[in-house]
Amino acid sequence: MSKREAIIPAGMEAVYEKIHYAPAVKVGNTIYVSGQIGRDTAMQLVEGREAQIVQAFENLKLVLAAAGASLSDVVDVTTYHTDMRDLPLFMKVRDQYLTTHPLPAWTAVGAHMLGGAAGYIVEIKAVAVLPD
Repeated sequence: MSKREAIIPAGMEAVYEKIHYAPAVKVGNTIYVSGQIGRDTAMQLVEGREAQIVQAFENLKLVLAAAGASLSDVVDVTTYHTDMRDLPLFMKVRDQYLTTHPLPAWTAVGAHMLGGAAGYIVEIKAVAVLPD
């Protein structure tokens, strides 16, 4: 069995210690990133729809970097949205972050509530594969 390594970037220790999940787990050259939401390092909701989407992608970048990866290593993305009418805005922001071709696979899912609290509008879960 491959070794599993919890990836906990600086500023996300509270997620692991208080909420009890790893921001990501690395197994071999594959990184499984937990859903990233629009909260800052103080675990506070970021205000504004676009700002929340940007923060979720910035959190994704932070987790990937802690695992030695980048957005260009992402092969699969699953996003959860409390309002599917936000998809055009989400795609506008996403297209600024996910630019490497071939583009990753993507699944978008509508969800009633995210992050265990009201106010969060998007959650981004990803799988990245490091080059051999």
